[in-house]
Amino acid sequence: MDLALILLLGIAGFAIILILNNIFIVRNSECMVIERLGTYNRTLQSGIQITVPFIEKPRPIIMLRNLKFVETPRIDLREAVLDFPGQSVITKDNVTVTINGVLYFRIMDPVKAVYEVENIIQAVEVLAKTSLRAEIGRMELDSIFESREEINERLRMVLDDAGNGWGIKVVRVELLDISPPVDVEEAMRKQMTAERQRRATVTEAEGEKQAAIARAQGEREAAILSAQGEKEAAILRAQGQRKAIEEVLASGDGQLSSDTVIGYLLGREYLQTLPNIAKEGDRIFLPIETSNVLGSVGAIQELLSGKKF
Repeated sequence: MDLALILLLGIAGFAIILILNNIFIVRNSECMVIERLGTYNRTLQSGIQITVPFIEKPRPIIMLRNLKFVETPRIDLREAVLDFPGQSVITKDNVTVTINGVLYFRIMDPVKAVYEVENIIQAVEVLAKTSLRAEIGRMELDSIFESREEINERLRMVLDDAGNGWGIKVVRVELLDISPPVDVEEAMRKQMTAERQRRATVTEAEGEKQAAIARAQGEREAAILSAQGEKEAAILRAQGQRKAIEEVLASGDGQLSSDTVIGYLLGREYLQTLPNIAKEGDRIFLPIETSNVLGSVGAIQELLSGKKF
């Protein structure tokens, strides 16, 4: 009797252990691929799931945990980060640069991720490296620094297209560091300094050019205004002299000619100018014609006595 009880308890314990080993608690953002007799049967979602002992078993997947590849039956559906270390790539202009980056991906189809590729993490990493080399090989060094966002997007599209066959989606790719050789980096630094100096020189020259243009425009406008003033003053002087000639002729009652009146007016100009000339020295030398002009002034003055012009 004791032997039968022990046997029964053993069988019960074995059954309990067997059942417990086939009960899985699948957490959120996880799933499990179940095979029945070596063939895919179903995918377990989150919750409490039970499999048939000896007939059904989960198919493991290789994942990266703590920088090590491990087999696990639980497939993580969350977005994962894969850091691929620095890679030496050659640009189109034959410069070797070291580039490292990260990519973010998510398993969208667990069945493909398990059956279509042996090691999905290694496959994505190798594909990222080869795609990076191919993409950088089509570009020159200067354009790499200027087109980082475009490179990221093109790499994402290439990896995402290839990853569709593995049941993954590449969300984004980021290039972290682009390190050229030391001599190339020094040359780029000198080129950058020279470019800044060139821009400063161009800016300074442009400022001087604008200032010169402004000064020239100011001088031009001043010269135009001065010429217009002189023109108007000359017109007014000519009009005044004409009026004076007409008045003198009218006052002479026909006894004066135009030449005589003009001489008279010139003589008056001489007389008005003499005080200013005397200020410049002790001795004054006048042309011989001056005496004749002054004489005509006196004669006309007597004729026009009592009249002022």
